[in-house]
Amino acid sequence: MVVPPGRVHPWIDGFAERHGPFTASGDGRVVRLRAGDGAQAELHVPFPPMPAGPPHVGRLVAHVRAERRVGVFLVRLGGYAAGVFHGDVLLASKVGSRLVQGRTAAGGWSQQRFARRRRNQASQAYDDAVETAVRVLSPHLGELEAVVLGGDRRAVDALRRDRRLAPLLALEAEPFLVVPDPRLAVLRDTPSTFRAVRVRVLDPPPFDPPPEPAP
Repeated sequence: MVVPPGRVHPWIDGFAERHGPFTASGDGRVVRLRAGDGAQAELHVPFPPMPAGPPHVGRLVAHVRAERRVGVFLVRLGGYAAGVFHGDVLLASKVGSRLVQGRTAAGGWSQQRFARRRRNQASQAYDDAVETAVRVLSPHLGELEAVVLGGDRRAVDALRRDRRLAPLLALEAEPFLVVPDPRLAVLRDTPSTFRAVRVRVLDPPPFDPPPEPAP
């Protein structure tokens, strides 16, 4: 379950309404809630570590609502987007695409020529993506608290060896954003995911009444 920053406190209130009073514990990465009925919730902190110690819930809410400056770089084969956010506000961005032909079932020399052309197209598309990320994100490098990657994992992994990205990848933070074609609308919506709290709930076991005594 993913809870956006503005819904974290209401979600915790709802947990208390459903399961009763709870105790909170945790560290810089996870806040744990344990209710009297046995229900438990793990709230995973975005951009850890969070300052540890009580009050755990108050610290988590303040940490989540902080308006960090974050770079986002999304890549899929043939499409890419890079942006700089302050909180939810997109300060700078560039989105682009380049044709990469699909696969073909043709055989022989024709297929080999097609495969070479497709590799060249993919290589040029990736180069454009890297240039865009460097152009958009690097001027803000000294201000960025993190860089979040997304799109298609194979496409992103294909770019990791490019030395131009090394200063940006040094700031890489979870989560990886699996998104569709990286259009501007998709880029604008990413803060709802990378600023969110990931929640794991363990409901209490069902109550089994004791067996009735034999007559």
